[in-house]
Amino acid sequence: MADCLYAIASTEEERGLCLLEMRSLLGSDCRFNLTRSCEEVEPGRSPFIKSRIRVLFESDGLEELAELAGERVELDGATFKVTAVDNDDPEERGRFEYARKRELERAVGFRLRGRADMRNPEREFGFARFGGRWLFGELHRGNADWMKHRDQPRQYSTALSNRVARAVVNIAVPRKAGVRAIDPCCGIGTVLLEAMSLGIDIVGRDINPLAAMGARENLAYFGYGSPSSVTLGDMREIEGRYDVAIIDMPYNLCSVLSDDVKAAMLLSARRFAARAIVVTIEEMDRFIRAAGFEILDRCRVNKGGRFSRQVLVCE
Repeated sequence: MADCLYAIASTEEERGLCLLEMRSLLGSDCRFNLTRSCEEVEPGRSPFIKSRIRVLFESDGLEELAELAGERVELDGATFKVTAVDNDDPEERGRFEYARKRELERAVGFRLRGRADMRNPEREFGFARFGGRWLFGELHRGNADWMKHRDQPRQYSTALSNRVARAVVNIAVPRKAGVRAIDPCCGIGTVLLEAMSLGIDIVGRDINPLAAMGARENLAYFGYGSPSSVTLGDMREIEGRYDVAIIDMPYNLCSVLSDDVKAAMLLSARRFAARAIVVTIEEMDRFIRAAGFEILDRCRVNKGGRFSRQVLVCE
């Protein structure tokens, strides 16, 4: 089982979404910027994970940690870099000024037997103070290759941002092996795009032919899916069974839904999906419960002070 320390970062508006994603992906909550988990997740999977230390050993003091690094790390000729990772928790006294951080990195790196390379190391190690102890291990940084999806050819003003869509996908499918997912109101396909880029088995559907066409175009632009990945039709007519549905409830002047339609949509989701992640700008609790779902977790995501969405985890 892995032992990993994650460094995370989010804006205040997305803090709730970040924490919900961490609970889903890592099985842990965090008050500050570091969280420890036995789940090993690639940092680039999440819009909020900036780096991951795969913990090799820990100690009570930094001097002992440096000694252990010198004794246990075998570089086999590889160049290396050592990075001190801040902990924003004031009780940990683990946030350092620039000069102090460089001093600590030199103190630990000096014990390693090899050649340091600050710009392009073959291996990178990180250490941090967490839980009253010093942790050391291989450091992996997240990449943001998925941000290219923001340049999708079809855009829609009220669509989820790629950051939010990616986090919602991680909340819906934290472990992807054997999971079949569906986005039954897929719009222009932002959720589909993020899910497919993560290797998740997902299909989309939309009642609006222009939206379905836009989703297919966006997926094809980045080389994902096929024309059959997005079907046209009402979600209430979906057949088959899925492990999870990601439902971004329609909202704009052209998509004002009656209470009866909302209730019918969620009842149909209960029929074809074991669980659902519901994204909504409206209060949906009573419709969700009436459909037979239980709300297990939730958060709120604000957007520039103009409006906010709720993300609800339902089973």
